[in-house]
Amino acid sequence: MSKPTCLECGESFVGRADKKFCSDYCRNAYNNKINKDSKNLIRNTNNKLRKNWRILEELNPNKKGTVSKNQLDSKGFDFGLITSVYKTKTNDVYYFCYNQGYRILENDKYMLVKKD
Repeated sequence: MSKPTCLECGESFVGRADKKFCSDYCRNAYNNKINKDSKNLIRNTNNKLRKNWRILEELNPNKKGTVSKNQLDSKGFDFGLITSVYKTKTNDVYYFCYNQGYRILENDKYMLVKKD
């Protein structure tokens, strides 16, 4: 029976027949390489979502309030990034970034809410 060869470094090693890597280091290095592009996209998106959440959290200390679009814009809020949408029975639409949300009002105003 031949020894398995590590997918990362190419070295032979002793281990189970279905083992693919000689060490945790090689396994991590291999997986980091094959997932690099998608991980950057995911990491960047998550960073932007966290920034949106922090902005809403800062502007909404009382769990419900009203702010202007200008206030959100000046902090760098990205309206294109949300985690969910909630539509009420009265057809009001709330956009959420995790547990912090907003509803568009008239005159460039936004109602901020927090889900518990």
